[in-house]
Amino acid sequence: MTTTDELLSISEAAERTGLSTHTLRYYERAGLMLDPVDRASSTHRRYSPSDVNWVTFLTKLRSTSMPIARVREYVDLCRRGEDTIDDRLELLLTHRIVVANQLDEMKKSLAAIDFKIATYQGKAPNE
Repeated sequence: MTTTDELLSISEAAERTGLSTHTLRYYERAGLMLDPVDRASSTHRRYSPSDVNWVTFLTKLRSTSMPIARVREYVDLCRRGEDTIDDRLELLLTHRIVVANQLDEMKKSLAAIDFKIATYQGKAPNE
């Protein structure tokens, strides 16, 4: 059970996750939070440690270019419970393949950039 001392304001949650308060509000409006964010009697949002962990994971999915629609699909599967573990696993394995391919392309691009830098520094033949 989460105590009031563990709850964070939206600005504290933003600082903890590295996101803006606008993005946190967007995640909530877009239905991407696993559970509804708690509200104080003043209606201010109060984020639990599990909310922060969830947002941190969502950030990882988004930083690997997972589309919002696919993130939403994952969230919906999580909400439906244990019966969807196989579906969640399949979704993440499929996304992992996409991310691995992106990494390969980024490595090739980095090598091309490194080659060009070396060329400009006189360490490789000119084109």
